Amino acid sequence: MKIICIGRNYADHAKELNNPVPGSPVVFMKPPSALLVNNKPFYYPEFTQDLHYEVEVVLKIGKNGRHVQPEFAADYYPEIGLGIDFTARDVQQRLKDKSHPWEIAKGFDGSAVIGDFLPIEQCNRGAIEFELKKNGETVQHGNTKDLLFSFDDIIVYVSKFFKLQMGDLIYTGTPAGVGPVQIGDKLEGFLHTKTEVKSMFHCEIK
Repeated sequence: MKIICIGRNYADHAKELNNPVPGSPVVFMKPPSALLVNNKPFYYPEFTQDLHYEVEVVLKIGKNGRHVQPEFAADYYPEIGLGIDFTARDVQQRLKDKSHPWEIAKGFDGSAVIGDFLPIEQCNRGAIEFELKKNGETVQHGNTKDLLFSFDDIIVYVSKFFKLQMGDLIYTGTPAGVGPVQIGDKLEGFLHTKTEVKSMFHCEIK
């Protein structure tokens, strides 16, 4: 199982971090040990003093494939979820300043929170609204209609380099509003379906 992540996929988020808007998907990966499931608490790592939340819609790959063609891309993600890409922002910045890879700022244990999954047909496929609340207050609110690279674009692009396999997860990018967390904070992610606003995960920082 692979955890594939797409960076800078919302223009407003790229701008808030003073990053250029990319011309093709920015891809990085997390190891399976990064997954944090079943609403388990997240323990603040000792190697960072600036841990940020980034809420993202997550695709769950439903069948194997490589070099997927655009007309078939939608068949590869029958389910979606919501998760957090935790980022040690201070570590990331030090590595970026040295032009070094920044996986240790993104792929550490527990850095990929994931909640429930539901059939994508329960949502408005081209415009999925979602939000993150911290201590009961909305801090991020996004809509997938604002993606720079759509779900289908991501499938086509990523499958050129990596064989997609059943159970792989693709974190599709975060909207503007990322920010720090502290011990004691409580995070909850919500996905807007066609019929309800559904709580997809909650995560307490320990």
